[in-house]
Amino acid sequence: MFDFLDTFSGPLLELFATSLWETLVMVGISGLAGALIGVPLGVLLRLTDRGGVRENAPVNRIVGGIVNAVRSTPFIILLVAIIPFTRFVTGSSIGTAAAVVPLTLAAAPFVARLVETALREVDHGLVEAAQAMGATTSQIVWKVLLPEALPGIVAALTITLVSLTGFSAMAGAIGGGGLGDLGIRYGYQRFLPEVMAAVVLVLIVFVQLVQSAGDWLVRRIRH
Repeated sequence: MFDFLDTFSGPLLELFATSLWETLVMVGISGLAGALIGVPLGVLLRLTDRGGVRENAPVNRIVGGIVNAVRSTPFIILLVAIIPFTRFVTGSSIGTAAAVVPLTLAAAPFVARLVETALREVDHGLVEAAQAMGATTSQIVWKVLLPEALPGIVAALTITLVSLTGFSAMAGAIGGGGLGDLGIRYGYQRFLPEVMAAVVLVLIVFVQLVQSAGDWLVRRIRH
């Protein structure tokens, strides 16, 4: 008990708080950026799909192929493969800011496919009714597809944030900062299992809070 208290006293406790903040920043910024890129991509995939409002097989295949290629790349490989691009964008290949770049690139196609799936669940009869009344494509998107699919989109973004939490810990393994970096440097390299246990516990609590908040928001939207 006293060893545990000694371990989490002073500088290490401050470092733990800093690492938690870095994780929140990485997940929050990359989640927002991934949503800003992924949601429009998901809408585009749905609109150009077979039976979509703007059916276009070549565009759908090209965009879908790019999305699938990024999604199928393991995150740790993506992390290393885009180091030159990360360095170009942020000026560095390590640190919290640098980790946001690959996290965003991993999140965007993930969001796109989940949003596309949510849009598929919208009753096609509503879209046909809107078209019959002369609605434009943008009106169909903003007044029919997105409002009707909003619960599914919120659930998709919740899943994305949970996934990004795990990815951010992985980014810490190569100097990305955050709780993953803390767990590797202190819990593993310095043989402090109590630090590793604390990191895992905090990540579990964080994921539970994100999932609970997302589920609550979905229930509010549906009612």
